Amino acid sequence: MTTMSQPDRKAKKPTWVIDKERAKRAAAAETVWLFGLHAVRDALVNPNREKLRLVVTQNALDRLGELPEGVTPEIVDARVFDKNVPLPPESVHQGAALEVKPLKWGRLEDLALEGAGRPLLVALDRVTDPHNIGAILRSAEVFGARAVIAPQRHSAPETGALAKTASGALERQPYLRIGNLADALIELQAMGYIVIGLDGTATEDLPDVLDGLKGRPLCIVLGAEGPGLRERTLETCNKLARIPFAADFGSLNVSNAAAIALYAASRI
Repeated sequence: MTTMSQPDRKAKKPTWVIDKERAKRAAAAETVWLFGLHAVRDALVNPNREKLRLVVTQNALDRLGELPEGVTPEIVDARVFDKNVPLPPESVHQGAALEVKPLKWGRLEDLALEGAGRPLLVALDRVTDPHNIGAILRSAEVFGARAVIAPQRHSAPETGALAKTASGALERQPYLRIGNLADALIELQAMGYIVIGLDGTATEDLPDVLDGLKGRPLCIVLGAEGPGLRERTLETCNKLARIPFAADFGSLNVSNAAAIALYAASRI
């Protein structure tokens, strides 16, 4: 008895369908959804930020104030806001979301040699938590650092969560993601920077290491909690330092350590 063949449910999609889906994913990856009144407001007034789509509730729009020329809001009901924008679950968006293009900060050399503020940089080694990086950007802005740099891989990209934690600093404080961190540190050394790695096993305290470096360009390097700095990063640093503790226990969150190190470096 002859049986009819069943359709192949695992048949490959047509090439044009695959290409269309890839293009859609690529386009989505090239944009960022910022959320929360503060992050959205600061992005709206940033002339360097390419703005694509503003979705707001009427209440949020009233609180945002006057919009820049060329930005037309999409006003949605608060009850269906989450269905109109692809935000992470439980995002505290306050009824405001803005789709943007990631910021372009240019070359490391230009920021290091000609950036605003004193020649002070922060380098992050495998810090992947966007909340930590957002907090570090705030501290970097407060203490006048020229830029925060991190490797393209194994670091948090520009996201809505990062922007919200940065509380506006993402729009003003350069966050430059580079190819290889150790190579970037070597480049900075060639530009005259003293590279100081924060490491719990270091034998010298940070204030002692900074003593005598007044007026020198500095780059403070911090690693992720737990793993710390990678071996090659440690080998590349000019000096290693630790933040002195009053007791022999625990360690600081990386964003807290960055704030303390930036404050200490800004005082010399």
